[in-house]
Amino acid sequence: MVSWESIDTVLLDMDGTLLDLRYDNILWTNLLPERHSQTHQLPLAHSESHLFAHMDETKGKLEFYCLDYWAEFTGLDVIELHHELKELIAYRPSAEQFLDWLRKHGKSSVLVTNAHRDSLNIKNEHADLIRRLDETVSCHDYGSPKEDQRFWQRLMDEHPFDPQRTLLIDDNHQVLVAAAEFGIAHLLTIAKPDSDKPHREGLDFPALHDFQDLLTHE
Repeated sequence: MVSWESIDTVLLDMDGTLLDLRYDNILWTNLLPERHSQTHQLPLAHSESHLFAHMDETKGKLEFYCLDYWAEFTGLDVIELHHELKELIAYRPSAEQFLDWLRKHGKSSVLVTNAHRDSLNIKNEHADLIRRLDETVSCHDYGSPKEDQRFWQRLMDEHPFDPQRTLLIDDNHQVLVAAAEFGIAHLLTIAKPDSDKPHREGLDFPALHDFQDLLTHE
């Protein structure tokens, strides 16, 4: 899927790419509405429609990814909800081996995530992720999500890379479109970001099933 002779830098998304999206999906679509319903003494269906409608309104914006924003909007301790599901934090197939392979082969590895730093830190506690990468960047560091060209320009300014010799792996279609617009030449998406859900079909970018498929063996 990849010609490694043409790539120096690998940009990697976290949720749904390196880590199983099952954790986040259960947190945001099940646990959050349940606790909102209990805390505010509302029917579960009311909490679901209220929260999901606002998620749709903010999708692709910085607020959508901000834990502080959702804590204020819901009146809940969103960080504590993250800790409650910590046993679900898990790597996608062969992701750990892939990160070790990148380092062994001298490729620069940079985590580029829309996740809030608090979310990244919780996941790092249980997946030991940060030490496996050369750099970690959250969109909250730059004030713009990855769907926004300003994110990519700030990334270039602070962690210079050659877009023509860079690979981005991300499960978010709009992020991949934005990266392509910025000029990143090598783009892959994820066939199955959530281990509980079926493989996605009809994707506009080449889809990775298992990181093992990217490894070369001497």
